[in-house]
Amino acid sequence: MNQPTEATHNDLGTLAEDARALMSATADVAGEKVGEARKRLAAALDSAKHMAGCVRDKAVAGAKVADQTVRENPYQAIAIGVGVGAVIGYLIARRCSSRRD
Repeated sequence: MNQPTEATHNDLGTLAEDARALMSATADVAGEKVGEARKRLAAALDSAKHMAGCVRDKAVAGAKVADQTVRENPYQAIAIGVGVGAVIGYLIARRCSSRRD
């Protein structure tokens, strides 16, 4: 995994661990509001875990499709990459030159 993705994954893991620790720490606390908050937190954790799994699955599927497309059409992929790079380079150069004026 690349560094930003790993950092985000670690942050989300830490957040989930902290939430679980909070739930276990408040397990002996009685009260309707605390119980309701614990239920909402548990539901939010489950939802986040499911959503993260869906996002990961879609990203993997998209990467596989992109890989297959590039393997089937390598010259077109190179041409598109060069074209996009040229446009981005032109825009950056234009922006830098307008700041000097």
